[in-house]
Amino acid sequence: MDRAPSSSADAARVIDGKAVAAEVTDVIKQAVAASGLKPGLAVVLVGEDPASQVYVGAKGRKAQELGFHSVQHTLPATTTKQELLDLIAALNTDDAIDGILVQMPLPPHLDPVPVIEAIDPLKDVDGLHPVNAGRLALGDRDRALVSCTPAGCLILIKRIAGSDLSGRDALVIGRSNLVGKPIAQLLLQENCTVTIAHSRSRDLPELARRADILIAAVGRPEIVRGDWIKPGAIVIDVGVNRIPAPERGAGKTRLVGDVAFAEAIGRASAITPVPGGVGPMTIAMLMANTLTAACRAAGIAVPRF
Repeated sequence: MDRAPSSSADAARVIDGKAVAAEVTDVIKQAVAASGLKPGLAVVLVGEDPASQVYVGAKGRKAQELGFHSVQHTLPATTTKQELLDLIAALNTDDAIDGILVQMPLPPHLDPVPVIEAIDPLKDVDGLHPVNAGRLALGDRDRALVSCTPAGCLILIKRIAGSDLSGRDALVIGRSNLVGKPIAQLLLQENCTVTIAHSRSRDLPELARRADILIAAVGRPEIVRGDWIKPGAIVIDVGVNRIPAPERGAGKTRLVGDVAFAEAIGRASAITPVPGGVGPMTIAMLMANTLTAACRAAGIAVPRF
């Protein structure tokens, strides 16, 4: 049975991630004011990757805007594994810090796995620690900290489809630990029938054409074409890809997602743009995770987002 919306009135609805993110941050502001908490977020940046510097700056500004205790540790690209682990150990025991985020990617000589595993799972606001990934897989969301982008994607989906996703066919294109696997777990717990597609999947277009909910998180520019989209499907585009834009001038570029937006918008009932869709939700859910960690540490109720 086709449960996806399909009316022509809903066609071409663009999901405003900035507006939904603002709703989430309003809940956070109200909860901080009502509780008297001052959630603490520590962001660790190693090296001088330009994109990472932009992301870290945006996270710090949002934390300060919400009344958080915001700390940034900027380390040189030559930082050793032990130096980074020592900093994480100090943050783990700092009572003023509720959330720790180590910005990825790290310089090539630093293996991210032991770094992630060194973070206290109760402060792992990126949701990547094996304890949090395991709790999510077991359906224990009351104790897990869920990876920010997948958590934000689920909120966007429910804004369109409503709270009950039971029985819908969902396709996740991409199997990363950061997005693909956790969003599949979340959708499974919402009683969706979930397929995870990847580089070895056969006949990806046909898999896509069956999906009421399609999440593209593979990092390949416009790989999902318009004729792959089931009419009336909800499309969440997690990809952020920079491609040449000679029409803007020599050497200019533009951002596109993993979905060919102009083609898909005529078939989907709702679709996230790039930029302005999933991106703002990722930062909002990082703040939500930090507040959640602070509430749990204080033994008070965690807000619903």
